[in-house]
Amino acid sequence: MKNTLVIAALASGAIVTLAHCSKQSPAAETSVGSPSALAASDRAALVERGRHLVESVGMCTDCHAPRLPSGEFDKSRYLMGSELPFRPTIPMPFVPVAPPLAGLPTLPTDEVAVEFMMTGKRPSGAPVMPPMPQIRLKRDEAEAVVAYLRSLKPAA
Repeated sequence: MKNTLVIAALASGAIVTLAHCSKQSPAAETSVGSPSALAASDRAALVERGRHLVESVGMCTDCHAPRLPSGEFDKSRYLMGSELPFRPTIPMPFVPVAPPLAGLPTLPTDEVAVEFMMTGKRPSGAPVMPPMPQIRLKRDEAEAVVAYLRSLKPAA
């Protein structure tokens, strides 16, 4: 049970950090517009910010990227979904497989994806299932994450 609680706490802490602790300039507080409608240099900066939020702050790879037997991430299937290496120790709703994030195949438009990143609710309005915490990003953070994830090649 301690392992499950530690993992849940780590996942929740990563999302809280992602949602509330990134430093912003006043200009960054406003919406940067549709991630697909930016100039190339602005888009590159947006994608890089999204990469930082996904990889270094949210730690999305921990659940959404499979690992090799050595414990290293399988770079050939980066953010393409993975079976979770843990289970709850008590009965509870739980999804044992993290869905793919590369290309955002389950979120049909950028606006739907941004809304999901801001509310933690799926397009149906249902919340995400544990162990995934409900995300609460600011719009500019969500747009950066969506731009980065859309830039990745989805699983074939």
